[in-house]
Amino acid sequence: MTNRSAIARRPASLASRVTLSMGVAMAAAFLMFNWVSVRSLDQHFVEMDEHVLWGVFDAVIRALGEVHSEGDDEALQNAIRGHEGVYYYVADAVGNTLYSPAEGPDLAGFAASQRPAALTDEPRVMASWSEDGSSYRGAVVWVDSDPAIGPEAYLVAVAMDIDGHLQFLSTFKRIQWWTLCIVMCIAILVAWFAVKWGHIPIRKANEKVREITSSKLHMRLNPEEVPIELEETVASFNGMLERIEDGFLQLENFSADIAHELRTPVTNLTTQTEVAVGQARSANEYREILYSNLEEFGRLNRMINDMLFLAQTESAPADLYLETVNLTETIQGLFEYFEAWMEDQGVSSQLKGRAAPIRADQEMLRRALSNLLSNAIRYTPRGETVTVTLSQNEQITTISVENPGEKISAEDLPRLFNRFYRGDPSRQRKGDGAGLGLAIVKSIVEAHGGKVGVESDDALTRFDVLLPRVM
Repeated sequence: MTNRSAIARRPASLASRVTLSMGVAMAAAFLMFNWVSVRSLDQHFVEMDEHVLWGVFDAVIRALGEVHSEGDDEALQNAIRGHEGVYYYVADAVGNTLYSPAEGPDLAGFAASQRPAALTDEPRVMASWSEDGSSYRGAVVWVDSDPAIGPEAYLVAVAMDIDGHLQFLSTFKRIQWWTLCIVMCIAILVAWFAVKWGHIPIRKANEKVREITSSKLHMRLNPEEVPIELEETVASFNGMLERIEDGFLQLENFSADIAHELRTPVTNLTTQTEVAVGQARSANEYREILYSNLEEFGRLNRMINDMLFLAQTESAPADLYLETVNLTETIQGLFEYFEAWMEDQGVSSQLKGRAAPIRADQEMLRRALSNLLSNAIRYTPRGETVTVTLSQNEQITTISVENPGEKISAEDLPRLFNRFYRGDPSRQRKGDGAGLGLAIVKSIVEAHGGKVGVESDDALTRFDVLLPRVM
């Protein structure tokens, strides 16, 4: 049921939508053109008929004048001789018929049903009607007494057969509809082919995308091979591939590093255990082996805890318990925590500068600063000082941890915050961690929306933590 509803909600294909839109637009434009052209043609016929009908009125009025002045009774009958499809009817003021056509429409009934108008009336009113299967257009005019036609008034009705006009309009409409159908079919076909042709670069890009596998993440799409409308999409896709490739490389390196780091303590445990069970030993010897194994287990436990912490921090960077943190008190507390170790190392500590309290996760920030301080203490020569400097502006709080010691090479600096990276082996000392401390620092600082950097020269090494004052 879910699959059916998902299929029903699936948007129509781009080709269908473009083709349908093209067809609707063409149909609307053609229908508008058809309506305008038919109306214009019909109006043209009306104007032609009006010209003819009023010419008939003039001829009938002249014939009435001849009847009055010359007594020519046939003048009225011959008023429009030679005009086919034109009819007229004349009655006197009291309704007596003076002339009525022998065939054609019932003009007497038409005259009785219409309100007569004067010749000078504007606009001139005409009426259309059907009778005995034929269509007519006509008008009724009241002609007042005039010296030219006599003292009497007349009622004159004229009409003409418009079947030819209507048949022409009907044929014209039919041709228009057939033209519309043909043009629509051609337009839809052209639109469909145009869309299919326009999709060729997309299909080629899809073929390249299908070739991309986990072993071919280096492949990229060429933005110049797709239409300009898709250039940004291709660029975004390439950026996504680059991020995925970086993620895969980091995952591969991380997996290799984990295997390497876990192999040493596991090998030590295995070797010591094999030696222990190889022959009978005293209780003190077994106790020493167990203590040695306990150290390896502790190392494994710390490594696993650090890896879990990194995973939790990176998967939910916004899951912070924010509170007001006094940096001076936090750093002084860390100095006290490392006091015994610093005395053993012959190293002192110093805090410079002040900063207003900030909003941060105190436990996580304390862990990051603790990692930086322990790292600085470990590599500070005896008799030297580890210095923490606080500075602040309206947006950023900077915490700098610096210590004198050996210079870190420029090649190592960008990789110090990578997991399991421990730099030059000559700088490593017994008891060093698994290389996750600085990676944890970077993860915590970025979870707070900040940045961490490092600089090193022949005199000292400095780590700078930049945190926003308000998150």
